[in-house]
Amino acid sequence: MFTRQGVPFVKRDPRAIAVIDRGGYVLADLALKDARARVVVIATGSEVTLALGARETLAPEGIDVRVVSMPSTSVFDRQDAEYRASVLPHGVPRVAVEAGVTDGWRKYVGAVDDPHAAVVGLNRYGESAPAGDLFKFFGFTVERVAAAVRAVVANGATSNVKE
Repeated sequence: MFTRQGVPFVKRDPRAIAVIDRGGYVLADLALKDARARVVVIATGSEVTLALGARETLAPEGIDVRVVSMPSTSVFDRQDAEYRASVLPHGVPRVAVEAGVTDGWRKYVGAVDDPHAAVVGLNRYGESAPAGDLFKFFGFTVERVAAAVRAVVANGATSNVKE
């Protein structure tokens, strides 16, 4: 909400607006009837548009992506188990996108060696430049998020896609 970056506005439907105060919510739900795979991509802030872009990129390939916006993990963690499972269903591969340290996202996607889990992130100190330049430099792109999703769908040729 208070990013210094110029990020595009993402419209939320009334259902999403009604649960935004729960810390994490479904922003774009599964929609393909003939999907060959289903994946949850978790993002927050400036990374939400990358997740939505990957969803659009992957739909023609038959990969159905649920995008979860998680602006507050601590608030999400305080929700009841039923709500958390409704947002992050068990048994569905997961990818998190974080333009920062990846460790905190492992509790939502799975362990480093889990072939059905990935975090696209950065585990080193960054650089100083305009956000668009940095995102490209560090590989925070729709293509990289889509590649991480493809990897978990393929049972994880690489389970940890990060810098």
